[in-house]
Amino acid sequence: MQALTNRSKVVSKKEMTFLERMYLPAIFSGMMITMSHFFRKKPTIQYPEQKRPYSGVYRGQHVLKRDEKGAERCTACGLCAVACPAEAITMIAAERKPGEENLYREEKYAAVYEINMLRCIFCGDCEEACPKEAIFLTDRQVDVYGKRRSFVYGKEILVEEIGNPIDLSKRQTKEVKEFKLHKEFEHNQTFDKNKKINVGGHH
Repeated sequence: MQALTNRSKVVSKKEMTFLERMYLPAIFSGMMITMSHFFRKKPTIQYPEQKRPYSGVYRGQHVLKRDEKGAERCTACGLCAVACPAEAITMIAAERKPGEENLYREEKYAAVYEINMLRCIFCGDCEEACPKEAIFLTDRQVDVYGKRRSFVYGKEILVEEIGNPIDLSKRQTKEVKEFKLHKEFEHNQTFDKNKKINVGGHH
């Protein structure tokens, strides 16, 4: 019968020599590979005293960003919680009070924002869904604790410190940077009812 393809190979049954039947060449070759590793640099990292450098796009512990004035960006819209496939994010929204303009960017903010790190799969969907660029994944690792409750991170851990912003420039792609140059299409701008944007003929 003719083969359907030309990938067929003829298998030859070759008799093994005396040394091959003794498996001495195979054993000697394996020992040489093992011995060669004794003279190589050890790949083991003495963690936590030594830490391996991570990529700038490594998805680790989350951070809730502040804007240029130090106000929290998050408006508790809930899109990150809806996008989270592990349902690890919960929040409680509140309204900003007079005099708190320097604390919260807009009138609505997250009074409570929690992430269960035991459920989080670090997929980055929350980062992609956020319209205010408030939540990002950083190159930091999640600490180890002895109790499950300690893995529920609140705002006291997630919100970055004032005056000590976390550099996330490596997570910004070329396309995102070019998009931000167009102020009329900026998706994280503060709403201004007196400003109308004409996009594709719609107001």
